[in-house]
Amino acid sequence: MSTKETAAISQLLALLEARYAMRVLWALRDGHAQTFRLLQDSVGGITPNTLNTRIKELREAGIVAHGGDGYSLTQSGQDLLKRLSDLQAFAARWQVGQVRKTAAVASPPPR
Repeated sequence: MSTKETAAISQLLALLEARYAMRVLWALRDGHAQTFRLLQDSVGGITPNTLNTRIKELREAGIVAHGGDGYSLTQSGQDLLKRLSDLQAFAARWQVGQVRKTAAVASPPPR
């Protein structure tokens, strides 16, 4: 991977790692615009100040836009979530594995 590619990935990951950033994107995944208050409720547990900060960062990155109906994903944001959708399937498989691992540790096989 080139230095330029590494920098781009690092920059995107830094944006997505910010507290509640992924939750904001996930809340907007259905394509319906949400008002600030509805988005805050959809994300859950986020303060207005933090939501304002995340929205500002995501708008500056061209991932979220604000229109007459509220906040929504841009084409770029939709593309990002489409690419991240594989995480949902991976997370489900991973969680099953974690449960099995925990169960195996909790009850070792009989001797």
